Amino acid sequence: MMLQQYLKDYGQQAEIFVEQLNLLENGRMEAFAAIEALEAMVAAEENTVLLQIGGGASVRAKVLEPEKILLAIGAEVVVERSNKDAIEFLKERIMEMEASQKRVSETLDKLRGQMNEINKRLEFGYQQPVAEPEDEE
Repeated sequence: MMLQQYLKDYGQQAEIFVEQLNLLENGRMEAFAAIEALEAMVAAEENTVLLQIGGGASVRAKVLEPEKILLAIGAEVVVERSNKDAIEFLKERIMEMEASQKRVSETLDKLRGQMNEINKRLEFGYQQPVAEPEDEE
């Protein structure tokens, strides 16, 4: 039936939107963590940080220039910014991600509403008795 195909398609679209929401939330959390680290780095007198090197291993590292931050701004472009400017950039990025989350959530809500309507129509269709053909004599 055509409605079942729409329901399946909408379900797949909903999964994609949920994945987008998860990616946005992960990006937001990373940005918050980066802001916290940048603020702590300036406040620390020794400028020693814990640097993850992969595989669950970390080393203590001394940051030589805590006021100079290398910041990825997109399309594999990295620029040098002051610590304060890097924090502001990350805060703006967080606001952009929150706005995107809101738009994706609204779209997902609309999609779920359409899915509910299709489900109701399918249930209504299954509840209708099938008319018996009349015998013609």
